[in-house]
Amino acid sequence: MSEAFDAVDVIVAKRDQHELSDPQIDWVIDAYTRGVVADEQMSSLAMAILLNGMNRREISRWTDAMIRSGERMDFSTLSRPTSDKHSTGGVGDKITLPLAPLVAACGVAVPQLSGRGLGHTGGTLDKLESIPGWRADLTNAEMMRQLEEVGAVICAAGAALAPADKKLYALRDVTGTVEAIPLIASSIMSKKIAEGTGALVLDVKVGSGAFMKDVEQARELARTMVDLGTDAGVRTVALLTNMQVPLGLTAGNALEVRESVEVLAGGGPEDVVELTLTLAREMLAAAGRSDVDPADALKDGRAMDVWRRMISAQGGDPDASLPVAKETHVVYAPADGVLTSLDALQVGVAAWRLGAGRARKEDQVQAGAGVEMHAKPGATVRAGEPLLTLHTDTPEKFDRALEALEGAYFIAPEGSRPDLLPLVIDRIS
Repeated sequence: MSEAFDAVDVIVAKRDQHELSDPQIDWVIDAYTRGVVADEQMSSLAMAILLNGMNRREISRWTDAMIRSGERMDFSTLSRPTSDKHSTGGVGDKITLPLAPLVAACGVAVPQLSGRGLGHTGGTLDKLESIPGWRADLTNAEMMRQLEEVGAVICAAGAALAPADKKLYALRDVTGTVEAIPLIASSIMSKKIAEGTGALVLDVKVGSGAFMKDVEQARELARTMVDLGTDAGVRTVALLTNMQVPLGLTAGNALEVRESVEVLAGGGPEDVVELTLTLAREMLAAAGRSDVDPADALKDGRAMDVWRRMISAQGGDPDASLPVAKETHVVYAPADGVLTSLDALQVGVAAWRLGAGRARKEDQVQAGAGVEMHAKPGATVRAGEPLLTLHTDTPEKFDRALEALEGAYFIAPEGSRPDLLPLVIDRIS
């Protein structure tokens, strides 16, 4: 068949800072998915978009074309409203694990399609796969049944959901175009809108351990995604949250599951509890249930009950012992004083080098590997006390993990105070 456009004409239009028309955008996404537009042509267009940007109409149409490249799920037959959360990723970000069952315990269904970790940020599915028997791959029918019966599901996205995004995501990774805000926003939002949720809360991380290092850049991404959700009829709100410092006291797979269960049991680190409750309130409000206080469901055990049912429904054993790394190495505080910084990126890289993450999609992860933190910025420490414990099955990895941690923390004289952003920096709706 003859094609409606020529790829070179579309590339040149964006290269020369022109707007792409709706028909051009529809064609280029469809033709790329069909293999008519070659990878080198799409990478050239992605670079032109990175350099010259897109306006709101172009980004909205690009996102819609990616959604139309595959199936769109529909949760309108469920007996309760749906609300979902997406985090742009960080170090120690285990929030999805306690959040999904907590929101479900408050009467709102949570269809959470999650991914695997790549590089220094952990993947939700990798964390949950450290639970014996738990499986990430569900059919659409299984997902619908679990949402109706349990109220929450965390699983892998099916191949039929926004296939254009899957292809373009892999290409951006190897062509230096990952940072293009129109492409980041459309990638995230095409999957979330196609997933069919009625409301969406975005957790846009800012700081060294996040994709966005700068508050203004993060705000631009958040605003773009909120606009995309709104244009598609999904109630969308975004929070900018702090990723200068790892979330909680663990970075790793089984380590983070253990910490998440502590939160569901009514304990856990303050920052994890605070962010879980803040996001839960946003998700409930977006779904029309601001009359419910999620703190009650955390206190009275209802959230823990949903967690156990959610894990069991996907073949996991909520009572099974979690994997523990064979070897540990303790990093001791070198002096008395106040811990004023703990760099999220460096802790994330150390956890990755210990085996908690992967460099390529094919790599296996170690369930027990990671970094445990015994103090966070603001804490008083004493020389010789444990500061960090490194966990791995392969002790030869310790040296490179310790290299990653050089200069990662600073101990100032007593009375010093850390200069940190608040946990929640801004809200965009």
